[in-house]
Amino acid sequence: MAVDPALLQSGAGQLPTWTALAPALALVATGLILIVADSIDPDSGNPALLAGVATVGSLASLGLAGWFLAAGTGQSGTGGAIVLFGDALVVDGMALFFQALFASVTALVVVASYDYLHDHEYQAEFYSLVLFAATGMALMATANSLAVAFVSLELASLPSYALVSYLKRDTGSVEAGLKYFLIGALSSAVFAFGISLVYAATGSLLLPDVYEALANAPEGLAGVAGVGILMVAGGFAFKTASVPFHFWAPEAYEGAPAPVSGFLSSASKAAGFALAFRVFVVGFPLDAGIDWVLLFQVLAVVTMTLGNFAAATQEEVKRMLAYSSIGHAGYALIGLAAYTGASGGDVLGASMAHLLVYGFMNTGAFLFVALAERWGIGRTFEDYAGLGAKAPFASVAMSVFMFSLAGLPPFGGFFSKYFLFMGAVEAGFWWLAAVGAVNSALSLFYYSRVVKALWLDDAATEFELGSTPTALYAAVVFAAVATVLLLPGFAPVIETAQTVAAAILP
Repeated sequence: MAVDPALLQSGAGQLPTWTALAPALALVATGLILIVADSIDPDSGNPALLAGVATVGSLASLGLAGWFLAAGTGQSGTGGAIVLFGDALVVDGMALFFQALFASVTALVVVASYDYLHDHEYQAEFYSLVLFAATGMALMATANSLAVAFVSLELASLPSYALVSYLKRDTGSVEAGLKYFLIGALSSAVFAFGISLVYAATGSLLLPDVYEALANAPEGLAGVAGVGILMVAGGFAFKTASVPFHFWAPEAYEGAPAPVSGFLSSASKAAGFALAFRVFVVGFPLDAGIDWVLLFQVLAVVTMTLGNFAAATQEEVKRMLAYSSIGHAGYALIGLAAYTGASGGDVLGASMAHLLVYGFMNTGAFLFVALAERWGIGRTFEDYAGLGAKAPFASVAMSVFMFSLAGLPPFGGFFSKYFLFMGAVEAGFWWLAAVGAVNSALSLFYYSRVVKALWLDDAATEFELGSTPTALYAAVVFAAVATVLLLPGFAPVIETAQTVAAAILP
């Protein structure tokens, strides 16, 4: 089999080109191993073994993605992007950056789920679904064709529907899964029809070919393509929980197991952005029958504003985090809303870096909610009152997540928002940065409510937490440490993100 020069020069050794997909292959292989093992002997499930295998697979994917990214695989210094299967897949720096993010969140969720699912059945199926969803996300980051974009998005979505309704004896979980599935089916139909219109206008599904065709399309076909691009954007709005396809998120996140809520609001959201960045930057010129930059400017402003105002009115912590995640989708949309073509790498990279930081702080916040649920604590802000005295380390971690999500120093969320807003200003969209800054200031109100409840409010009644779920506790603490360390370590993160983002510019 042919050996790709990029892999050779990157230090990956004498490897065939398909091994560039190793981060995704590690995830799907682990999921299959869990399914096969459970099928052979379904009555002797070992929760620790299942969680251990899933964790090893996730960390293997993270290690491979990190190794390839550090070695320059698929980047300009080692021969450029690696294209596979008739150019349908592409492995480059941006794909590896996001794959490392997905694997990190998956590992945290898998570790935390060991304690969260301690008395539940079908644990092998749960871990397999998480890994298969992560596989779909990893493929979304490598999609160089609209066909692969659709298939990989569905591969990520279908396991997610089952994960949301995993607590099948909980009517809230089942209802959330059904609503998520129905809205997902609608958005998939819109997305597929949009792809068909783009294909009708260009005659190709490969993103570089679509770009060339649209750049030279006659006026009539440009109009057809414009409608298709608008519908494709609708599909991405669903996956990223952006307005107007956002209303599934509060229901799904509230009804799903808390680790699944963290997984969907962090990894799944980042996957939607990874695919959107590639499809719109690589596949659609700025004047492709529709001003899609203006479209994303409107979506960014409306999404961040609606998400933050809705979060400020919530009385349940989990539902507040759900609306907060919608607000953060609005921040991440700035990467496309402030895109200016050849000079858009900085703001795209800043959006990618924010998604990385967000992956740790938001997943950690939902895992703290999972910890509270494991202890039998209620869901409202008042129910968290006095928890700081009972569980100081976990409460410190939750405080870190809240302040980082609000964008306060000295936490990772401060720099990620700073570079994101500065990228918008440097691109000439100062008003977009101003709207983001105002919304970020508003978010401090509802994030601080959690901190106030943990440390300042007195508990209404005496309560005991019981035993400490070690794995869940460790996942929360690790996410908090990563959130803190990302501030002093943010320079290599933003530099890497902006470098790999610039590589996909036309």
